[in-house]
Amino acid sequence: MDAQRALLDELMGAARNLTDEEKKGYREIKWDDKEVCAPYMIRFCPHDLFVNTRSDLGPCPRVHDQKLKESFENSPRHDSYVPRFEAELAQFCEKLVADLDRKVRRGRERLDQEVEPPPPPPISAEKAEQLSVLEEKIKNLLEQVESLGEAGKVDEAEALMRKVESLNLEKAALTQQPQNAATMLTQEKKMALCEICGSFLVANDAVERTQSHITGKQHIGYGMVRDYLAEYKEAKEKAREEERLAREKEAEERRKQREKENESKNRRSISSERDRHRDRDYGRDRERSREWNNRGNRDEGRGMDRRRQYDRNGRDGGRNTYHGRERERSRSRSPVRHGHRR
Repeated sequence: MDAQRALLDELMGAARNLTDEEKKGYREIKWDDKEVCAPYMIRFCPHDLFVNTRSDLGPCPRVHDQKLKESFENSPRHDSYVPRFEAELAQFCEKLVADLDRKVRRGRERLDQEVEPPPPPPISAEKAEQLSVLEEKIKNLLEQVESLGEAGKVDEAEALMRKVESLNLEKAALTQQPQNAATMLTQEKKMALCEICGSFLVANDAVERTQSHITGKQHIGYGMVRDYLAEYKEAKEKAREEERLAREKEAEERRKQREKENESKNRRSISSERDRHRDRDYGRDRERSREWNNRGNRDEGRGMDRRRQYDRNGRDGGRNTYHGRERERSRSRSPVRHGHRR
């Protein structure tokens, strides 16, 4: 019936039986609506795992539709919705496992509190005296058996050994304590606890019964829940580890980039400092060269002045000498001076 209804829904639509008035307010359900079961879309719905078991969760209040699931799987938004649906299913499974673990703890405490068989009561004084007499007889007989064996009297030794065995049986009967019904039941059926689904089992039960439990719906359902939760946590841990490694790699790349920038900055600083020193040395050399040129020009000027002075002095000296000679000649030719001589 459900298969036929699904086929009709696929061919004619889910609103095929609605009246025109009802169709006005009808809205077709899509896979991303809140009414649709997200865990069913992504993997499984826990409500479907425990039907007709002691852990039955009842029917799921949201929509389960294979057609919507196929639409979700073929949707271009599938990958973007997967993490959200997985987280919702993991939250549901985590709650189920937490409740189950509490049940398992209570069951384990119950098994631990089972009444242990009481210790045997102390032997009465009468039985203790009988045991002492029997032990003394057994000891004497064993000594006699040893002596007969050394003398080679094998038949007599074997007869005494049969008496020793009989006395040992009497001793065992005296020491044996009667068991009550609870002790016998405890030894006959010891309970165990399934750590997967929390069910009580009979320890060392028949293979068929154990196999029937393992293949049961409740055991398989809780196994699926636990497996999915472990898988989800492992994937999240792996994603966190990859994210941490990516952050460390990015930080390492930033550190190397900073070192490279600092190294480039240092090289530029060194180059700039070298240029400043070179410019300063060049300026100093130019200044020194200018000073040497100025000094040379001053020395050259002084030399020219000295040569000019020398030349001037030479000309003046020659002129003075010439004039002096002229004056001497004129003086010698002067009539006054000639008359004075006379």
